[in-house]
Amino acid sequence: MKITISDIDAQLITQLKKDDHDSFLRLFEKYSNPLFRFANGYLKSNEAAEDIVQIVFTKVWDNRKKLKTNTSFQCYLFTIALNSIRQHFNKLSRQNELKHKILFDSSSDKTDFDENDNYQELLDKLDELIARMPEKRKEVFIKKKLEEKSLKEIAEECTISLKTVDYHIHEAMKFLKKEFVRIQSIGIFFFIFFF
Repeated sequence: MKITISDIDAQLITQLKKDDHDSFLRLFEKYSNPLFRFANGYLKSNEAAEDIVQIVFTKVWDNRKKLKTNTSFQCYLFTIALNSIRQHFNKLSRQNELKHKILFDSSSDKTDFDENDNYQELLDKLDELIARMPEKRKEVFIKKKLEEKSLKEIAEECTISLKTVDYHIHEAMKFLKKEFVRIQSIGIFFFIFFF
C-alpha cells in the first residue's frame, strides 16, 4: 500500500492534536518555504512574507485541536495565507488613506492638493518626518493616526496620561505642518529661481 502526502499529514495532524511539538515542527519544515514563496509572490517583501508564515503557523497551533485529518492540510494552510495576505493589503490601503489625511491636514495649500504630481515624494517625506520624531511622540502618533487607537488605549499602552497623549499628538501635527510649509516654500523658491 502506497503512503500519500495526505496520509503523512494526517498522521502528523493526529499527533499535533495531542500537543506534539515534533509534529508541529515537521509540518512547519515541510510547508514554511512554499508558504513563504507564495506570500512573497504577492507581497514582494521578505519581511511581510515571513510575517504571513508566522501568522499561518500560529493559527495552526492555536486551532490544533480542531484540525481535520480527512481534508487537505495544504489547502487549509494556503487558505489562511491568502486571507492573511488580503488582510495585509487591506491594512496597507487603510494606512495609505490615513497618511493621505495627515498630508492633507498638514498642507497649507489644500485647493490643488489631490492633483499634486509629487504625491509619492510627499508620502516618503511623511514617513521620514515621522521617523525623525522623538521616540515616545512617534509611538503615540503612529498609534493614534495610523493604527486608529483611542486616546485611552494609547495612554494605557504607553503608561502615560491622556493629557500627555494629547500633547504628543498636538506637537507631532504642529511639527509636520511646519515641515511641510517649509518644504512647499523651498519648492516655490526653486520654481521661481530656475524658471
